[in-house]
Amino acid sequence: MASPAPQVQSLANFVWQIAEILRGDFKQSEYGKVILPFVVLRRLDCILEPTKKAVLDAHASLPEGIDEQTRDMILYGAVGGGVRVYNTSKLTFAVMRGQNPADLHSNLVAYITSFSPSVKDVFLDKFLFTDQLKRLNEAAILWKVFERFAALDLRPKSISTLDMGYLFEDLIRRFSEISNETAGEHFTPREVIRLIVDLLLVDDADALVGDGIIRQVYDPACGTGGMLALTEEGMKAFNEKIRVELFGQELNGESFGICKSDMLVTGHDPEQIAFGNTLTHDAHSERRFHYMLSNPPYGVDWKKYADPIKDEHERLGNNGRFGAGLPRISDGQLLFLQHMISKMRDDEPGSRIGIVMNGSPLFTGGAGSGESEIRRWMLENDWIEAVVALPTELFYNTGIQTYVWLLRNRKEAKRRGKVQLIDTSGERFWKPMRKNLGMKRREIPDDARETVVHIFHEMANGDGQWADVSKIFDTTDFGYREIKIERPLRLNFQVTPERIERLKLAKPFLKLDLAEQDDVLNVVTNRLPNSLFKDRPSFEAALVKALKGAGTKVAASVRKAILSALSERDETAAICLDSNGDPEPDPELRDYELVPLKEDWRDYVAREVTPFVPDAWVDETYRDDADKGIGRVGYEINFNRFFHRYVPPRPLAEIDAELKTLEAEIAALLTEVAG
Repeated sequence: MASPAPQVQSLANFVWQIAEILRGDFKQSEYGKVILPFVVLRRLDCILEPTKKAVLDAHASLPEGIDEQTRDMILYGAVGGGVRVYNTSKLTFAVMRGQNPADLHSNLVAYITSFSPSVKDVFLDKFLFTDQLKRLNEAAILWKVFERFAALDLRPKSISTLDMGYLFEDLIRRFSEISNETAGEHFTPREVIRLIVDLLLVDDADALVGDGIIRQVYDPACGTGGMLALTEEGMKAFNEKIRVELFGQELNGESFGICKSDMLVTGHDPEQIAFGNTLTHDAHSERRFHYMLSNPPYGVDWKKYADPIKDEHERLGNNGRFGAGLPRISDGQLLFLQHMISKMRDDEPGSRIGIVMNGSPLFTGGAGSGESEIRRWMLENDWIEAVVALPTELFYNTGIQTYVWLLRNRKEAKRRGKVQLIDTSGERFWKPMRKNLGMKRREIPDDARETVVHIFHEMANGDGQWADVSKIFDTTDFGYREIKIERPLRLNFQVTPERIERLKLAKPFLKLDLAEQDDVLNVVTNRLPNSLFKDRPSFEAALVKALKGAGTKVAASVRKAILSALSERDETAAICLDSNGDPEPDPELRDYELVPLKEDWRDYVAREVTPFVPDAWVDETYRDDADKGIGRVGYEINFNRFFHRYVPPRPLAEIDAELKTLEAEIAALLTEVAG
């Protein structure tokens, strides 16, 4: 796949210098609202310039009363080349540059409002560009900014669509840095996208070759459209004649505007890129897709739009998008993944998904939690093909570990019931960048990407040179049964000043009136023996006798409060029994064990529990609704457990020598300070 052309960086630097003109009249956080729409506008101007006369002639010959759809088809045809944008104004950047600067503001507004409806809406409603033009004009810097952009050569023969993507990427990153925004919300590093695309396509090479092949690609958080563009590029590498239809949805207005503009100038249907929140309003609710890719926001809460999501979960259940479960409110990544799974095709080719997420969806949440239930749903349906751990410091806005999940609902026979884990965090899969870009300090070179794709394609399994990189597991290897281990309650009882003070603070006791409180204290302090009781029945008998002797009647809650306040745990005391004569569990000694699904819980308890706590037992009433076995079923994918690399501690002599050196340095500094 192509690398960015050399002129892209110089173009980005040139455009960046234009931002200097804005200094003082615009805040730094507002630079992007001016620069990015101007880049799009100049790009469209360059694309439409060769067919300007043809469009104007076609527009002039349109019959009166023609409907909008027919008009658009005629004017798109005049532009040609599959470009779905036109402009019916006689103005161009070149024309406006030769006219009176005083007319520039009105000329630009007229030019923008003469675009085809979908483009006009982007500039007016998403970029809010006319507002920025007004501010530039009032600040008397509109002509300076315009002249700089008019000098830019953004013709397709000078800068490709792919390189325009690089230009947008670089500019967005720079503007995000100066405004303290999250650059990663807008785009994903190109080498990461290429890795995902290669992983999705490597097993489909034969299916993509031939005549009449159509594939639909979808990104529910498409940003500026980088994942969509590179997926199409990857498919075209297999088959130049393949028809690729791109679909997406984006919440950020500027990113949406850039993505939709890109679709317009590359011959795709811009109406297939929707604006809005994918999770609350699915703009492609009736569609299913062959390939889906996404890099949803990490660790972003969904509290502000939780109501419609919870409503869909409760109302539609498994007939909706979120039937498997809801993750915690602080992180919506698994909502996006469930949404994508709901769009898998049911035909023979099925669908493939590639999604980048942080580590949280792998293991956050215990048995029965929303996250665990979602993982359980995916694994028990056998949709997960592989999870790839990426190197750290790959992204512009975070240095944390990220993972690529690969899912498919029509697995090859060799992958059925299996999940491949690939750890590419080691040094052989990345190289340092010559210049850091935000928090991005590393990149995946082409040869490393090809190696990862080979490892995935060949299903390398813990042997040979990839023994510490790739391992194959059964889907059930990630499941466990959480069982509740109880131990008997053992209490002693005695009247002591400390225990009496505890009784005075007990809620049932405090609810009594003062006379009743005095009666209870009289029984406890004057009628109960001070000896230590090591079995509850004996003490209860003594308490009943004392109350009866004093003629004092108390409610069951008060009697329970007396027993609780005057007791303490004692391993040497007799076991407390319930009304059925069974041992009562001690809540403070309660524990939970995670038993692998492949192992019988009885065997596990006999080996791991009974030898150490012989009096323990399993609470067989503790279970979930979806499984008839003992305990609650949970799923997690813990990379560290499977790819743990032991690092031996440093020798004590080395640590001791280092401490002595530090002590000497500190002593020298103190001496210097003391003069």
